[in-house]
Amino acid sequence: MAISLKDVLAGDVRSAARLMRDLDDEIPAAHRLLKRLYRHTGRAYILGITGAPGSGKSTLVDTLTDHLRRQGKNVGIVAIDPTSPFTGGAILGDRIRMQKHSLDDSVFIRSLATRGHLGGLSKSTIDIVNVMDAMGKDIILIETVGVGQDEVEIVKVAHTNLVVVVPGMGDDIQAIKAGILEIADIFVVNKSDREGADKTRRELETMVSMNDYVEGDWVPPVLPAVAQTGGGITELMEAIERHRTFVFLEENLGRYRAGKARVELLEILRKKLIEKAVDDLERHGLLEPLLEEIAGKRTDPYSIVEKVVDHSFAFHLIGGRGRTGSKGKKK
Repeated sequence: MAISLKDVLAGDVRSAARLMRDLDDEIPAAHRLLKRLYRHTGRAYILGITGAPGSGKSTLVDTLTDHLRRQGKNVGIVAIDPTSPFTGGAILGDRIRMQKHSLDDSVFIRSLATRGHLGGLSKSTIDIVNVMDAMGKDIILIETVGVGQDEVEIVKVAHTNLVVVVPGMGDDIQAIKAGILEIADIFVVNKSDREGADKTRRELETMVSMNDYVEGDWVPPVLPAVAQTGGGITELMEAIERHRTFVFLEENLGRYRAGKARVELLEILRKKLIEKAVDDLERHGLLEPLLEEIAGKRTDPYSIVEKVVDHSFAFHLIGGRGRTGSKGKKK
């Protein structure tokens, strides 16, 4: 049975779950429905949580969800897990850690596998967020995979980005300054009941103070927390609300929306262009012969890509072989 637009907009969990599954599996009908849903998006507040593995991101998401539910908020959670390079499967451990919310009708948890997508997100993250937005979620929490300093894609999607660190990082904070630490709207020193928490907080505050902020810029606060016990969560929620107010200032909101629109367009365009290029090469019998040419060092991948981008293949191989394989056999 086809998924109903009306049911998704009404917040029907079963319909939304089916749509998200189909989007992740790249079912064409799901993308057609997403086009119709898109104009109903833009109402949810998106909170990104990122940081190194073991920093307690899942526990923090769980605790924040508790607080948001006590405020009467309708919550969506996108938990992204790494994919096995061997089986293509994911552990999806975040859903296990959030089981206590699984029976709450006002909390929707969707686990995604990265499927090789770099930057800490899944290739369908933005689509899934848009579905949750359209189905009426007040706030959507995106917990990224925690891959390290290259995990910066979250900044493209979320209104507010939390970067979670733990005591004991020491000089590593400076070493990864150019990575995920520069995307933070709020720093959270989790497990701050451990030894070295004050030192970690001071180092982060020093790093923040070294940046050049102009008047009116948001200066990221550094907040201690113990997500396991709920310590510091009230103060963190207050900081999130302050940043939300900042984002929704007229001069900032327009910039955010323009930036998100750019990201959505370029991500979709990049994906579709790559798919079309590969499909064209396969359809004309060129992909495998070209791979053989590259493997045999008779040409290079850079020249191949240039020809694909310039549309200069004209359905023949490099060297004027026509539609032939590397051994000259007709395709």
